[in-house]
Amino acid sequence: METTPDYKQYHILVSGWVQGVGFRYFARARAMMLGIKGYVRNLRSGQVEVVAEGSKSDLETFVHYLRRGPEFSRVTDVKIEEQPYSGRYHNFRVRY
Repeated sequence: METTPDYKQYHILVSGWVQGVGFRYFARARAMMLGIKGYVRNLRSGQVEVVAEGSKSDLETFVHYLRRGPEFSRVTDVKIEEQPYSGRYHNFRVRY
């Protein structure tokens, strides 16, 4: 993958009923489908943290999926901080 000005990194915090409902695996499946690299993990606060790198258009599609979440989740808020693309991620992982 070649780095272009269109490539970004998003730091995303998802709030709501997002732990214990398969949210991390849902996020990983959508990221892999879109070719997004990074990770997802649960935070002690009850939020899910996502670091995602890819093209701006793929990241926007990914965020759309995160706002919906898997069937048994209830997303109440998604905060996104755009950061410079790092290129350090080679896949998308669930972190524990």
